[in-house]
Amino acid sequence: MDPAPSPISPPAPPRRGLYQSLILGVLLLIAGLLGAILVRPQAPLLPPASTSQIEVRPTPNVLLAVRDLARLETVTFHMERVVDLADQQTHLFGLVEARDAILLVAVGDVIGGVDLQKLRDEDVTVDWPKRRVALRLPPAEVFSTNLDNEETRVYLRKTDTFASRRENLEERARREAAKSMERAAIEAGLLDRAQRGAERAIRSLLRSAGFEEVDVTWRKE
Repeated sequence: MDPAPSPISPPAPPRRGLYQSLILGVLLLIAGLLGAILVRPQAPLLPPASTSQIEVRPTPNVLLAVRDLARLETVTFHMERVVDLADQQTHLFGLVEARDAILLVAVGDVIGGVDLQKLRDEDVTVDWPKRRVALRLPPAEVFSTNLDNEETRVYLRKTDTFASRRENLEERARREAAKSMERAAIEAGLLDRAQRGAERAIRSLLRSAGFEEVDVTWRKE
């Protein structure tokens, strides 16, 4: 008679301590790898073999800078003129002649310069890398002729018996004096001196802006 089979024993429960040790070991291994990566010395970065960098250097706006000088008054002539003006009159069908005359001593100033507001875009050429600029300026002109009212005086005023006194005769004499002063100033070289003065001022301005070579010419109008 065969012996009775022994009862089957249930499997032993897993050992908790072994699993905990395995998990702890894996965590330690991961932490070690991360630490090695973080503390690994970095290789020095070498500069690239070639580089490219765009450098923008602002170019002075020469046109606006010169135009800002506006009406550049560079010369003043102080002048004195004597004007002898008479209004010839006839009466009684030409049988009687009479005069209304004035002798005016006029003192005033004639001012000349260059109107830089007339400068055009094509009148300016800039070569900034070479520090060179070329300008073609408008010609010099007479800006104004101003009489000195305190110094200008009527030296003589004579109206004949049969003449009509012209109340605007002094005003006409003053206008003639201003025209005469302007003509005399131009004949004395006012415009040439005005150009030279303007050229000196503009050269100084542009050299202070960084230009080493300034070429100035003049338009003919």
